[in-house]
Amino acid sequence: MADSNRRTTSRRALYNRLRRMVLTLELPPGAALSENELAASLGVSRTPVRESLIMLAQDGLVQIFPKIGSFVSRVDPAQVADAQFLREAVELAALEDLPAELDPGVVAELRDNLEHQRGPELDLEEFFTLDEAFHQGLLRLSGHANAWTTVAAAKGHLDRARRLGLHEHASSAAFADQHTQIFEAVLSGDTDGARTAMRTHLRAVFSDIERIRAHSPQLFASDPGAVPVRRSVAVWE
Repeated sequence: MADSNRRTTSRRALYNRLRRMVLTLELPPGAALSENELAASLGVSRTPVRESLIMLAQDGLVQIFPKIGSFVSRVDPAQVADAQFLREAVELAALEDLPAELDPGVVAELRDNLEHQRGPELDLEEFFTLDEAFHQGLLRLSGHANAWTTVAAAKGHLDRARRLGLHEHASSAAFADQHTQIFEAVLSGDTDGARTAMRTHLRAVFSDIERIRAHSPQLFASDPGAVPVRRSVAVWE
């Protein structure tokens, strides 16, 4: 039983590692995936890699084509829009459900978070982590922290689009400014102002997608049913 639990844990850890490599763009949209190469680089056998790719395919983050190969799914704007719809609905509803007395501990954490967002040496992934923690903190203020699990599970394509957008900006300062605007509206009890600022902030990803797609269309799925073409190697058309 102990060995079985260890195998399950290690396979889950491998899946989580590969999922993070996809979400952080270390494995970019459209990239071909070799089970042998992944197994060698990660120091595991092919079987858990294959199982992890199947799980990622179920998440919509990998596409597996028999006799052709496996690929990181290109970012699907339709799935981005669906995840954005869910996230916006949850986060705007949470802002309407804030108590009259805000938890001072969570408020202090959010202040500290915002201060760190303006760190001069902050890299993209550090900012992304702070961004996620900020939005989770707002849900905690509303008493709906557990809703984040549902949101996070649905936003794989959205998170990749957001990271692509961050790469396009010279600085994350504008996003930190938007967070500060939302937070100040929350503290002042201006629910309408907080909702308006949040909606604008969350929907910025759509303009980022259009800008990125104009110069890098290969990162995005134009036809969800498209299949790579096998030449000497399998490639996307």
